[in-house]
Amino acid sequence: MIDYQPFLAQLAQDTESKTLQQWLPAIPAQIERGLSEQRYGDLPRWKEALASLPDWPLKNYALDQAAISLETETPLDSQQLDTLKQQLKGLHPWRKGPFNFFGVEIDTEWHSDWKWDRLKDHITPLTGRKVLDIGCGSGYHCWRMRGAGAELVIGIDPTPLFIVQFFSLQKYIQDPAVTVLPMGIEHLPEKLRYFDTVFSMGVLYHRRSPFDHLIELRDTLKSGGELVLETLVIEGDIGEVLVPSGRYAKMGNVWFLPSCATLEVWLQKVGFKDINIVDINTTSTAEQRSTEWMTFHSLEQFLDPEDQTKTIEGYPAPKRAIFTAKAP
Repeated sequence: MIDYQPFLAQLAQDTESKTLQQWLPAIPAQIERGLSEQRYGDLPRWKEALASLPDWPLKNYALDQAAISLETETPLDSQQLDTLKQQLKGLHPWRKGPFNFFGVEIDTEWHSDWKWDRLKDHITPLTGRKVLDIGCGSGYHCWRMRGAGAELVIGIDPTPLFIVQFFSLQKYIQDPAVTVLPMGIEHLPEKLRYFDTVFSMGVLYHRRSPFDHLIELRDTLKSGGELVLETLVIEGDIGEVLVPSGRYAKMGNVWFLPSCATLEVWLQKVGFKDINIVDINTTSTAEQRSTEWMTFHSLEQFLDPEDQTKTIEGYPAPKRAIFTAKAP
């Protein structure tokens, strides 16, 4: 069941933020639009898969390890495990993870735990902080943020399947301080200035206007709050940007891939301070790949089979940088 009431009730208790209180009445309608069965024809099937999950009592769960894990009082037998596996496969494809549902290991397309490991020691500790995760997918990193001590974690993602995947865990964990809302950053109030930490990972290059996105990020943060920005980059000096003429690594919605030096200038231009590059990493086919939980093409098919330093279109292969910066 997709139930946002515990989260909304908890959010309503925070009466200090006027912009938050102004946003609250609009959230239910935004959720309804984001989960419209008229708009998303597969949504009833995904909801049915969610409803089919058994109501097993939860003994324990772990948010501070590679696989977000659920544990029952009594280990499942092989037939129960196989049935549960087939039910969870009704929510294919699983892209961000990994997860472990009572012994069923979901080997997602992305080793999202590797990205977390690259950034977790370079950010301001999340203990007691209010956190926003933009483009969060199924909420894997939201759970890791909560496991790292965040007081509140709101993920946003407009893809209904990912919302249902998030609630497949929330069904058991039932933590009102973590949620994923079916919307994009453009649906947040302007100048919300509510969050202590905001993550934008794998989003910037999908935006037609990178400056507009950076300004949106800035305006979600309290003064002095921290941005954690992860995006595709290229080698190069200040001013160098790749604008693919067509697709990039078979993605049709890639607009701007800046050099790190260029992105640093962009961040400065919109007012961010204390800008640091904390990691640069070339994505490997061990980190992003097809699995039985995501059977479509993945990075291996997006690269030149004769030269994996290039995409299938001849551009530099995906390289990702992680920046931290402070809001003015």
